[in-house]
Amino acid sequence: MTVVTRFAPSPTGQLHVGNIRTALHNALFARQEGGRFLLRIDDTDLERSREEFVEAIHADLDWLGLHPDAVIRQSERFALYEREFERLQAAGRVYACYETPEELDLRRKVLLGRGLPPVYERKPEGEPAPEGVAPHWRFRLDHGAPIEWNDLIRGHQKFDPALISDPVVRRADGSWLYLLPSVIDDIDVAVTHIVRGEDHVTNSAVQIQMFDALGAAPPHFAHQALLVAGGSEGAGGKLSKRLGSTGVDALRAGGIEAMALLSLLARLGTSQPVEARASFADLAAGFDFSIFGRAPAHFDLAEVEQLSARLLHHLDYADVADRLPDAIGEAEWQALRGNLAHLGEAAAWVPILHGEIAPPEVVPDDKEFLGRASQAAARLDWADEPWRALTDALKAATGRKGRALFHPLRVALTGRDSGPEMALLIRLIGKQRTVERLFQASR
Repeated sequence: MTVVTRFAPSPTGQLHVGNIRTALHNALFARQEGGRFLLRIDDTDLERSREEFVEAIHADLDWLGLHPDAVIRQSERFALYEREFERLQAAGRVYACYETPEELDLRRKVLLGRGLPPVYERKPEGEPAPEGVAPHWRFRLDHGAPIEWNDLIRGHQKFDPALISDPVVRRADGSWLYLLPSVIDDIDVAVTHIVRGEDHVTNSAVQIQMFDALGAAPPHFAHQALLVAGGSEGAGGKLSKRLGSTGVDALRAGGIEAMALLSLLARLGTSQPVEARASFADLAAGFDFSIFGRAPAHFDLAEVEQLSARLLHHLDYADVADRLPDAIGEAEWQALRGNLAHLGEAAAWVPILHGEIAPPEVVPDDKEFLGRASQAAARLDWADEPWRALTDALKAATGRKGRALFHPLRVALTGRDSGPEMALLIRLIGKQRTVERLFQASR
């Protein structure tokens, strides 16, 4: 059996980290098993679906390195859905319904008031249809044997179909809801494993009967515990709109390294330690559904930022060259990388290393010292170790040491209180700029 997984987002908004976790787990499992990872755009809702969100989905997955082996769009498959729907209709597994939303809501309240489960009550067969009213359509669940399967994360699952409402699969205007087209597609493209959030568990019970009604064996299921916001995002709360504003596009724009996000999402909710991994293959090698727990997994943006910084500090210039400003070459990268929280910070160092900076505020006691530093820098041979030579000369001439010696020089040369090693920076700044900046700071 060739493993086939799929990620099936609806193009009605931006992807958030919960979506990406699902996509990642599908991609990792397919990669580990030597199978195929598919992207299905669930755009049956023509009113809410937007092409801009389809493009955003592709851009996000591309940035993350989650490249599908094939892409399908549900909006191009309506003829297939129609044909399979007619088969179910002929077999009596879908039936027309005419209740209004208000009628259904009232009936649910009556059942709840009687202490009964608010399950849809089928009308007697043969009851005449109201004149001039278009029906919506429900899938007829078989109320016989329990629905059971062995979930790869949750273990044995068992549902009584009599306690589940027959789901609506098609609206009165002829448009499709999620459940049935998804099953038809999964059969058509031979999906073997469905990996998604635990909020779909009841949907899976219903869809198992749909697979059976269409003459197909159901795939394997793995239902992940949902992500919740933790740490800096606040405790509790399902990840959707809460972190939707901190979606993949925002993380990318904020300079987060894609592999840092993937490294966290691949291990979140498992017993394994979260470590910054440099490649997708490294993540796939240790992927195993059996180590995922059922407790909600807490996602903390601060942890992603920390992982991103640690990953960045070890990346070679070749790994980031195409994302750096032109003025940042390999020497500049080697000097800067250990002090960057994210790649976007590199641009701020271009004027420091190769341009002009505004003279910083200097305390009066340091001005004479910086004047002497400017004169000493002008006399130095820059070919050897200029930072060491400069500080040794100033220490001997002024008696300064420690912070009193080094800090005024750093501020005068970079305009910053902290940063990379000055021994590396001063070479990149160069002799002429060093002398000029020290002189300007002394005035």
